[in-house]
Amino acid sequence: MAKSETDLQSMIANGLDSKSLAWYESDLKEIPEPAKTLLEKYSKIPSDQVVQHVNGMRERAFAVFPYPCIGSFRFLDLSIPQSPVYPEILQRLKSGEKLLDVGCAIGQELRQLVFDGVPSENLYSSDLRQDFYDIGYDLFADRDTLKSEFFQGDIFDNNSALIQNLTGKINIVNAASFFHLFNWDQQVIIAKQVVGLLAAQSGSLVIGRQVGYADPVDPDDKENAPKHYRHSPETWKRLWRQVGQDTGSKWEVQSTMETWGGQDHVFRKYHEGVETFKLRFVVRRL
Repeated sequence: MAKSETDLQSMIANGLDSKSLAWYESDLKEIPEPAKTLLEKYSKIPSDQVVQHVNGMRERAFAVFPYPCIGSFRFLDLSIPQSPVYPEILQRLKSGEKLLDVGCAIGQELRQLVFDGVPSENLYSSDLRQDFYDIGYDLFADRDTLKSEFFQGDIFDNNSALIQNLTGKINIVNAASFFHLFNWDQQVIIAKQVVGLLAAQSGSLVIGRQVGYADPVDPDDKENAPKHYRHSPETWKRLWRQVGQDTGSKWEVQSTMETWGGQDHVFRKYHEGVETFKLRFVVRRL
């Protein structure tokens, strides 16, 4: 568990009103695309009920734990379809390959993949909290139809069901808004766990997005390195070089620096004056 999460838990236990947090937004008035279409066409939520439905589910999820992605409705900003390799991902998953969404929260990414034609039994997800995933069933009205398998557990735990059941069986890992929750050393461990979950063959993919930083502290500067390490494209490549050396594997790292937009507008305001951006990445095993 990231230290920031432990700190936030302590603050809430001491009486902090979670709705006073900078990333909590008031109820939405309209649902952005493509989430709106997903809820109307995949979940069959009547169009005049979608806004109320989403707002209610957000309140339930925020009560489980007040993550920024929940408070700011960023779970509606679907990440995987924005990947530059999305057509490849769809083709591979439709042909039988397997994807794992780590830190999946309510599982919104899986639903978009299924809506786009991927068999749900080819999709897996994991999170620390079962409550989030259960809310996802209610948000998307698919408890009886979604065949994806969810693993509750900690990616650091080698005895977890996630590691025990999926090691070497996954072809694509999605890690959206995940790595940036941890420090450099923890990210190295996570990346090694991801390498272990992936099939040891060329073409295995790690995709995602995270908060980036234009001029990050050198990771060797342990005294000043932050507890949530935000990468530049250069440090992200450096991390995967280290992981490759430690695991005997080689990785091609592609990343782009994107400005905050859409459901990221809360993050733009929250990080105002700080040289941050959205780092979108594709890491491919050679």
